[in-house]
Amino acid sequence: MIGRKKELEILTSAYSSKKAELIAVFGRRRVGKTYLVGSFFEGKIDFELTGLKDGTKQQQLRNFAYSLKDVQKLETLPTPPIDWLEAFHQLKTYLESLENTEKRKVVFIDELPWMAGGKSDFLTGFSYFWNSYAAKANIIVVICGSATAWMIQKIINDKGGLHNRVTRRIHLQAFTLAETEAYFQEKHIAFDRYQSLLLYMTMGGIPHYLDQVEGGKSAIQNIDDICFQPQGLLRTEFDNLYSALFSNSDRYESIVSALSSTWKGMSRAEIITKTKISDGGGLTMMLQELEQSGFISSYIPFGKKKKDTLFRLTDCYSLFYLKFIRDIPLKETISWQSLSKTQTWITWSGYAFENICFHHIDNIKAALGIAGVHTNQYSFLAKTTDEIEGTQIDLLIDRQDSVISLCEVKFYNDELVLTKEDADNLRRKKSIFRHVTGTKKQIFIVLITTFGLIKNKHSLGLVDNVLDMNALF
Repeated sequence: MIGRKKELEILTSAYSSKKAELIAVFGRRRVGKTYLVGSFFEGKIDFELTGLKDGTKQQQLRNFAYSLKDVQKLETLPTPPIDWLEAFHQLKTYLESLENTEKRKVVFIDELPWMAGGKSDFLTGFSYFWNSYAAKANIIVVICGSATAWMIQKIINDKGGLHNRVTRRIHLQAFTLAETEAYFQEKHIAFDRYQSLLLYMTMGGIPHYLDQVEGGKSAIQNIDDICFQPQGLLRTEFDNLYSALFSNSDRYESIVSALSSTWKGMSRAEIITKTKISDGGGLTMMLQELEQSGFISSYIPFGKKKKDTLFRLTDCYSLFYLKFIRDIPLKETISWQSLSKTQTWITWSGYAFENICFHHIDNIKAALGIAGVHTNQYSFLAKTTDEIEGTQIDLLIDRQDSVISLCEVKFYNDELVLTKEDADNLRRKKSIFRHVTGTKKQIFIVLITTFGLIKNKHSLGLVDNVLDMNALF
């Protein structure tokens, strides 16, 4: 298995413990939750149930009956339970009937939110099952869901029968660049790091998306096939992705679409104006759910307060889809090779690379030799006034060692050569930042680019640190 070291340690510890375990596994759709659980507990699961997307209560209960029939190897389907209390009583009876009492019993319930939504009494039945039986019987119950926000609110932070019952939690994240590289190597696909980076910028580190990538083709060819051909998975994944996670998904999609229109991020007020969602229309909850699910990020600009929080779209695939795929008629085929020469692509690639740097901030700190130094990360935006010219800084690392690393992020397909104009722009940014913030800290200029920098008279004495894309791996 690629990566997942911490997650496997959690599962190993749970399986070897001497007590009952309720393990909650959550993370966005396609990130590999089912694969992780299925691989670790292969051959050890005594009962497995997967929720039905958009299934009625009766359909979910009938699905439960089929799962019980399969595991008991019955020839005919037993009468489906009338409610979830009866269903979990049947599960309890089945588990008690198992002969091998020494073996840890394992129950795996996948896509739990699909069974427990709306007016379902699923959580009532499940609470009964855990509290009255499983918690006392040394059983491992693994519950899994793609609706991350729902899992956090309804399970992790539950105030009812499941309050403080979860013993371990796994919030499964996308692969990092290093894990993505290892994944391709495991599949015997030979990409250099620039090719891997292009693919990551397009689809992020989502294992199911990366599984579509074929060897013997360049990143551009793969992006053409996966994203722009009518049969490509990512041509139509966007609507499926959000509808699987959120009720009234069109409202969530409108927020994400609004955020895709600007690189600097949007304030709450700007989102309201752009989406027409009222301030009291559940916007706070929707923003929280989008962030918990890994689609957007919130940050407070340097020197600002919480009320000045900005929201940015940081999901690689959503950003790519909304910029390049959404407006293409479904039956039309567009060449990514031609799109990648446009100004829109140049602008997008810069933001996408910057976005990846934010996702890999620990790697950047390690490359700068400050892995053990406490830091906070920010962006910085100064508007033009009568006194100063406006400026934007991609990434600031505010360090506890009395230094601020001012990071300039540049995506380029070759080694970068700093021009006089580039150098003047960096000096201006540094000067404006010091003037506006009044900071007394040392300011280092860090250049993060794909293939590094060719030193010349414009960079000497100006750029303190240079990192290439290898630092992100």
